[in-house]
Amino acid sequence: MNKEILKKYARLAVRTGVNVQPGQLLVIRASVKDSEFIEYCVEEAYKAGAGSVMVNWSDENITHMSYEYQSLETLCEIPDWMEEKTKWEHEKKCCYLSVASGTPGLMADIDQEKMRKSMIANMMKMQKYQAYTMNNMGQWSVVALPNPRWAKRVFPDKTEEEAVDALWSAILTSVRVTEDNDPIEEWKKHDERLASHCDILNAHQFKALHFKNSKGTDLTVNLVKNHIWVGGGCRTPEGVFFNPNMPTEECFCMPDRNNVNGKVFASKPLNYSGKVIENFWFEFKDGVVVDYGAEKGEEAIKTLLETDEGSKHIGEVALISYDSPISNLNILFFNTLFDENASCHLALGRCYPENVEGGIEMDEQQLAEVGGNSSMNHVDFMFGTADMSVTGIKEDGTEVTVFADGNFVI
Repeated sequence: MNKEILKKYARLAVRTGVNVQPGQLLVIRASVKDSEFIEYCVEEAYKAGAGSVMVNWSDENITHMSYEYQSLETLCEIPDWMEEKTKWEHEKKCCYLSVASGTPGLMADIDQEKMRKSMIANMMKMQKYQAYTMNNMGQWSVVALPNPRWAKRVFPDKTEEEAVDALWSAILTSVRVTEDNDPIEEWKKHDERLASHCDILNAHQFKALHFKNSKGTDLTVNLVKNHIWVGGGCRTPEGVFFNPNMPTEECFCMPDRNNVNGKVFASKPLNYSGKVIENFWFEFKDGVVVDYGAEKGEEAIKTLLETDEGSKHIGEVALISYDSPISNLNILFFNTLFDENASCHLALGRCYPENVEGGIEMDEQQLAEVGGNSSMNHVDFMFGTADMSVTGIKEDGTEVTVFADGNFVI
């Protein structure tokens, strides 16, 4: 990949993604194989005035070996220093940049129960620190880089080199980076467009949304009162603007955890904890998943739903036009960061407090009282289609067409 393009992408991630502030600590989470890009990010962060930059390196093959060879007892031993490190980062008011570059399905051969129990142990140890990013107390952003195995999964008919080049092209298109543009300016315009959609939705203050398509989805999702639709970037309590997901095409909101009813069919596979789940569905009654099925990966769904009670409820509903840049690429990325932005989606698990008036200041009990969902999980799955219809239902029963043929019409 052209070094100048890599540097431009790094600049976008640092300046528009996390928007590191003068004197601030930046923590980068990345794979060792992406060291060149990370060096550019570190340099750009210091140019932006970062006080210091820490890089937490990982390697997915070593992670696989840990699950394969370690005992469950050892995997569930989460050392205190990990908690202390996270606590220290939060006290420093850090920002987090995550550079995703995983291989879909890498953990398919790992014992599901072993993974589930070790993941829950880690989540329980670190749960108290989840609010830092979920409540936008500090900036955070996720970007992605290709790797050969991921690229071959997306483009199986190409050579490895061709597949990597094709995935690079798709990623850069998705994040609006070209050789002759200023992606930071492009993102300013993009954030403004998403905000305008949210303004329209917020003005309606729908009681519920009814989703229907030819795959069999027939689902009514009630929204919490005084909800707030959010799209594009977010702000910290200090007013620092940042973009959590790059790319993003969504406007998202908070469902009422106890008022979701009907059946929803996924429109794209889900890569969850290294396992690919395909052709799956959920049935909801009074907000709870009461039945589910999948052609492939059903055991992974069971693992997800059994994490905690909140994993059986949804914490996010997101609207994305089918006619959108990522969707129009007509590529299945096997990566939620991209696939969720090609399709309307729901998230099982924790809600985003910013999606309700005063939510950032609420504790868990107060969020629950307004209908927000609490969980150690937040797992998006896609269900939007080209023929999706979305009807907004107001408090007085008035119906407004929000989506027709998969796209926004308001």
